Amino acid sequence: MLNKYARAFFTRVLTPFAGFLLRKGVSPDTVTLIGTAGVVVGALAFYPRGEFFWGTVVITLFVFSDLVDGNMARQSGRSSRWGAFLDSTLDRVADGAVFGGLALWYAGRGDDLVLCAVTIFCLASGQVVSYTKARGEAIGLKVAVNGLVERSERLVITLVLCGLSGFHRTFGVPGIQWLLPIALWVVAVGSLVTLIQRVVTVRREAAEADAEAAERAVSQGSGV
Repeated sequence: MLNKYARAFFTRVLTPFAGFLLRKGVSPDTVTLIGTAGVVVGALAFYPRGEFFWGTVVITLFVFSDLVDGNMARQSGRSSRWGAFLDSTLDRVADGAVFGGLALWYAGRGDDLVLCAVTIFCLASGQVVSYTKARGEAIGLKVAVNGLVERSERLVITLVLCGLSGFHRTFGVPGIQWLLPIALWVVAVGSLVTLIQRVVTVRREAAEADAEAAERAVSQGSGV
């Protein structure tokens, strides 16, 4: 859902900036690499120390590179299979850093093994959700389902509530420190539902494709 509405909005907003970078000779791949590096540094430098507010600020600034690089590629007419591959691969790296940083916090000074396990599940399930779609498409299926919680939803829920939770530690605002655990549980359950939705869809589409292939083979064998 966020992909449909938010991405279109921010794409329009960031179009002038993308054009400016192109005029300065910056390539889309460079923006992709810098954006991922910024997310990784922000997540692993701040989150394991419990600096959720400033970590989220840094990460959010660099997350927008995911929209800028694609916009640049379209404006320049330089969209390529390599660019799409690089972008998708580095998205997984960025996601791993975000949830990995939070898992390190809960495994260390956060001292909560349950939430550490939930965070690791968010990390792993997010990767598998993306893999199911990519693998389904690789074997020729449409995988015509987005699911309850896609990457955009996972990041927005986690970053917004993590940043707000950071107000408790950074500015002493009481009563909001539980927002991050809520975010992680929501993302974990949503990712599990999305994974099931995609697996069921792939199974159905695969069965339909196999049935059509068998029907064609019978038709060709009978000379029809």
